[in-house]
Amino acid sequence: MSPVITEVADKLARESSYTLRLDNIGQTVQVSSNISRTADEIPIIDISGAFSDRYEDRKAVAEHVREASSRIGFFYMVNHGIDPECQKDTFEQARRFFSLPEEKKMEIYTGLVPDEYVGYHPLLTSNRDGRKHSDLSEAFNWAYDAEFDPIATDNTRPSISIWPSGLPGFRETLYAYHTQLLTLARRMSRVFALALHMPENYFDEYVQHPEAAMRVLHYPAQEASVDDQNGIGPHTDFECFTIVTQDENNGLEVLSKSGEWIKAPPVPGALVVNIADCFMRQTNNFFVSTIHRVINKSGKERYSAPFFFGFDRETLVEPVPSCVSEENPAKYPVVTFGEYYRWRASTAKTDGL
Repeated sequence: MSPVITEVADKLARESSYTLRLDNIGQTVQVSSNISRTADEIPIIDISGAFSDRYEDRKAVAEHVREASSRIGFFYMVNHGIDPECQKDTFEQARRFFSLPEEKKMEIYTGLVPDEYVGYHPLLTSNRDGRKHSDLSEAFNWAYDAEFDPIATDNTRPSISIWPSGLPGFRETLYAYHTQLLTLARRMSRVFALALHMPENYFDEYVQHPEAAMRVLHYPAQEASVDDQNGIGPHTDFECFTIVTQDENNGLEVLSKSGEWIKAPPVPGALVVNIADCFMRQTNNFFVSTIHRVINKSGKERYSAPFFFGFDRETLVEPVPSCVSEENPAKYPVVTFGEYYRWRASTAKTDGL
């Protein structure tokens, strides 16, 4: 999911320096080159200690997460406990859905639900940074549903998702993986609390009915150059944090603080975590929400499944106490998570996603 991004530099000089402006937070970022490189800037964190009964083990994981979240806003996590068979089943369902005829997929077009970010997002419908060709990806999004939440106490909220007909097992299989990631995300919210030097349960009350959306994406093999087309253009996510499942094909790239595109290739057994804009607001810019994109030059069809985790829509997006002081006052106005989510979702859909 992405903010409106306006490219304000010379669009003809793609391989030279150019500027991106993130309208959602007013941030301007200088990109030194459109060509990505391989680097080891994205750390791999063993999070097995987060499941330990020993506070010292959990705190040690949190300190690694603190460093990565404040420095680059991305990290790989391993030993997370997610069933790899659920990952395989999810990608199989993604292939099944995206192989449907276009008219069948358009029966659940996201435009049918104008105020929510669910349903089918077609190919070639976004091009916010002026490339010659629109983004080469398609997606299916679905939202949190208390029916599939093992700790839900209120099942009265109606589901906002829309689902295709004639695909038995599709919804159930996707939610089977969603439920595992939901449980992991709640665990990670405790890790993040410790990472911010707050009590471990600081975010617990905010994740009882979370904003926990997910999507599967299909990236056809891209023949156009990186200067002419993106799989998904440069963007930031807008919840608190995202957990991304990648297939075996390269494509994800992260913009470093030095303005270079860094490849984030799949790491066997790892999930990718990135900080999103709402968490950056809550941490008063201590955590960084980093621009990323997808360029699928693997020569193969690529699939991914990001899980977007945020807090209950009634939660106030106000700064975490450890992140503000007289010398470092709050940088953002206080709104509810729901207000922020609806603004960002509406902006993204208006922009063509």
